[in-house]
Amino acid sequence: MTRINSLDLLSRRDLLKAGGALVVTFAFAGLRTEPLEAQAPPTGKPLDPGEVDSFIAIHADGTATIYSGKVDVGTGLRIAVAQMAAEELGLAATAVTVVDGDTGICPDQGGTGGSNGLTRGGTEVRQAAASARQALLAMAAPRLNRPVADLVIVGGQVRPSAGGDGISFAELIGGRRIAAKVDPKAPLRKPAEYTQVGKAYARPDVPAKCTARHEYVHDVKVPGMLHARVIRPAAVGATLASVDEASIAAIPGARVVRVGDFLAVVAPREWAAVRAAAALKANWANAQNLPASAELAQWSRTTTVERDQAVVTVGDAKAAMPQASKTFAASYYWPMQAHASLGPSCAVADVKPDGTTTVWSASQGTHGLRQNLAKIFGLPLDKFRVVFAEGSGSYGTNGGDYAAADAVLISKTVGRPVRVQWSRADEHGWAPKGPAQLLDLRAGVNGAGHITAWEAEMWLPANRPGTRAFLAADAAGLAQENGRNAGLLSQNGDPAYAADNVSVVVHQLRDYPLPISNIRAPGKIANVFAVEAMTDEIATGLGVDPVQFRLDRLKDPRAIDTIRRAAEAFKWQPRPARGATARRGSPLVGQGFAYARYKQNENYVAMAMEVAVDTATGAIDVRRVVCAHDCGLIVNPDALKNQVEGCIVQTLSRTLHEEATFDRSRVTSVDWAGYPVLSFPEVPSVEVVLIDRPNEPLLGAGEAATAPVPAAVANAVFDAVGVRLRTVPFTRARVRAALEALPGQRA
Repeated sequence: MTRINSLDLLSRRDLLKAGGALVVTFAFAGLRTEPLEAQAPPTGKPLDPGEVDSFIAIHADGTATIYSGKVDVGTGLRIAVAQMAAEELGLAATAVTVVDGDTGICPDQGGTGGSNGLTRGGTEVRQAAASARQALLAMAAPRLNRPVADLVIVGGQVRPSAGGDGISFAELIGGRRIAAKVDPKAPLRKPAEYTQVGKAYARPDVPAKCTARHEYVHDVKVPGMLHARVIRPAAVGATLASVDEASIAAIPGARVVRVGDFLAVVAPREWAAVRAAAALKANWANAQNLPASAELAQWSRTTTVERDQAVVTVGDAKAAMPQASKTFAASYYWPMQAHASLGPSCAVADVKPDGTTTVWSASQGTHGLRQNLAKIFGLPLDKFRVVFAEGSGSYGTNGGDYAAADAVLISKTVGRPVRVQWSRADEHGWAPKGPAQLLDLRAGVNGAGHITAWEAEMWLPANRPGTRAFLAADAAGLAQENGRNAGLLSQNGDPAYAADNVSVVVHQLRDYPLPISNIRAPGKIANVFAVEAMTDEIATGLGVDPVQFRLDRLKDPRAIDTIRRAAEAFKWQPRPARGATARRGSPLVGQGFAYARYKQNENYVAMAMEVAVDTATGAIDVRRVVCAHDCGLIVNPDALKNQVEGCIVQTLSRTLHEEATFDRSRVTSVDWAGYPVLSFPEVPSVEVVLIDRPNEPLLGAGEAATAPVPAAVANAVFDAVGVRLRTVPFTRARVRAALEALPGQRA
């Protein structure tokens, strides 16, 4: 367990300042990891993103530490950032350590999400490292009596390019500041010179995670810390009518914390807090009346629309549709889903009497969280520090920031450090959800099979500026912005293929039944599901193989190459005529294909899939997945494969099983029985074909491979049994119902 003492932090800080070196968090070899307390900053370290020293420290032994405002939430970001920095510094990646997300020592690079950990975070670090290289060359030139143009950096030394003695980083700068500005024009190393980027370095965090030695935010301990449990209302929007504090009087050390409608219990021992939370008697009133989850699709069509937004307009799709030789139409629905992190959210806060505050959180945006918490709870920003500590899965904005707000409010109220641990019911019931998406698609083709018209209508919650409202602040009656943002939900609603007339319109809904936030690949999974399922329907209606249909309507050579590589690796067999009648049997096997250019301007992803369908039970068994993935420059192929595989497996879970359910008062899917996820026996064989393009810009990989998954499953199910699945998740009951709905197909 990590033990952090504020007095130790002060003495350690002074020691580090005197020694001119930094103790960092993660090791790149063996099983050793430094405890979280070792992140104490030296006094006066710069945080300005325009300063090289904000990102990089070179130590007396010639090694380097990188300070990243982007955080590694299990994506392998640290090793990739280390490789990018090492490449520019002329070091081995094993000589570079990364500290991430600590607002006291890391510059603000914005939140981590949308695959921007490398595309923004890594590239900014890389540019700082290239600037550091230029500064080191300039420092070494007079000492080596050579012009900068005649010097190179290799293995932590500046040497004459023609040969001869060099000078090490340790001699040149070790333990002192570089004192240089980040130069946006500092030249980067060319791909032909790479020695670190493109290599399969192992992730440094994996050994400790596999041996239960890795320290998560749940492991943080502070002397004098109390354990807390928050008591949630009996229904959404309910207010606290009364509390019987005597109901926990028999539990040693337990006491009630009430601020307005916010209710919690604290105790010196965690089990005492758990017992007190279960025993405390509270009465609630004035609950909201929600539309139930079973009604959400229809509710979306009939509730108040705040405004309509034309996302894509090419030509006049409405006028062109009646002129089409053949038309297609279908509705698709994606449900509300939970982030469903395997470990419930947790945070630790220590609010001192003078306002000095430290929060340990797994937030994907520690700098933004710091500003928001300080503002809402009236604490001085210059005394507020958020330290990133990994949580058990993230996938977007889950309950972690809410737990941090709980901890700050309770710590400020009781005057002690407080650890807040959510329960499973808290996590599934009260963390914000990814919103539902309802899509109506219409397409028209001419006699030659060319898409002449494409119309898409989406019903989505309107995003509103401002930060998301914290449950704790709402309950306590504190002023906050009450922003609403679930990410860019409307992207990829238009086809990736040639189409003469395209219209994508979003009906932005004014209200929404539950708090929402961004969940992995927000909007894009549902939209690509609809677009690629419709594409398959068109290909089938024309009697054309679905892979060939896509290839014939693309001109981008990278798109064509990605599709071909996926089909070749899968050994795709052309299937121009499919689904003439539904079939019965157990099991029936089918193959499906889907493609997406993520956000229509980023990664290229093509996916082929084999599934087996048991028509008696409705069970879908995804047996094999092949994914071709082009994200431009590849920094670490092993870490990239890990990301792509994770995208695929998690989205299979979301496609086959996951749906947040609620009645008119509360969320009902509050455990793993009510909200099942993919089991280990269900995980298919996954083959990833990486397409490395070192001369192309770096694109992120944290989300793109999610997008084609549900369409590939749906298209394969159609190939197997001749029914179209248009509502997620593809549960056994829905498969059986789809089979039973076809005339003459009763078992």
